[in-house]
Amino acid sequence: MGAVVRRPIAAAAAAALFVEAIGIVFVNWILGKVVDGQSMSLAGLDPGAMATSTWAMGGLFGLYLAICGVVLLRSALSDRPPGRIGRILLIVCAVVHVVLGALTVGLVGWSAFALMMVEFGLIVLALIAYGPRVERDEADPVDAPMAGPENGAPAPA
Repeated sequence: MGAVVRRPIAAAAAAALFVEAIGIVFVNWILGKVVDGQSMSLAGLDPGAMATSTWAMGGLFGLYLAICGVVLLRSALSDRPPGRIGRILLIVCAVVHVVLGALTVGLVGWSAFALMMVEFGLIVLALIAYGPRVERDEADPVDAPMAGPENGAPAPA
């Protein structure tokens, strides 16, 4: 795939991840407020600790999604594939989207599942479009002539 296709795919995936990061932080902030407001404990846990952990989880997961979005945005702007760590981050992000998509079917519905699969598809398509980063070794030229005689006859011993 050329830059005409790669760049918009990576930019769309980055935008989707940025929107999802904001959404995750907002939903976890609301959940933390609800847990904090009800003043009920779950198995003896302090409601304040549960609210704080919900806010922390939302912030960390939102930060992770934003970092994945930055990796994709960098790839879209420079038209270069992400590095090794960037690819690992994006692969883990794709796997998380599949797992969350499977969970959202039962909890939210098929429309949320479809949205998660669209984001999964964008991430995987961006990874495939850029392909692996290939670094050639100067000692191993690609266009080197074959060894042996040109007519295909065996070399004299």
